[in-house]
Amino acid sequence: MKYTEEHEWLRQEGDVIVVGITEHAAEQLGDVVFVELPEVGQAVTKDEEVVVIESVKAASDILAPIDGEITEVNEPLTDAPSKVNEDAEGEAWFFKMTAADPSQMDEFMDEAGYKAFIG
Repeated sequence: MKYTEEHEWLRQEGDVIVVGITEHAAEQLGDVVFVELPEVGQAVTKDEEVVVIESVKAASDILAPIDGEITEVNEPLTDAPSKVNEDAEGEAWFFKMTAADPSQMDEFMDEAGYKAFIG
């Protein structure tokens, strides 16, 4: 997995990139009460707002980590947003996308780098 400074994780599965937020981010947010997901087929540009999360503490935007197209969204999160707190780096992924330029993944941190970043 790769990690961004915005506390997102990216996992490559073949030609698809799965995107979510880290456990650290979920802990900082507190209890998540609402998730708004992007549309399948939506073209996104790096740093474009694609997901809105609301918690008891704050509202946050999740940005597209790379350029590409949304291919799938995790619909169950809209009915059960608390899954983000329960399994942020597993079942609570937000969307899957294809990368317009897979080399953009190279600029993100590995797990050791991310742990040092949040240290």
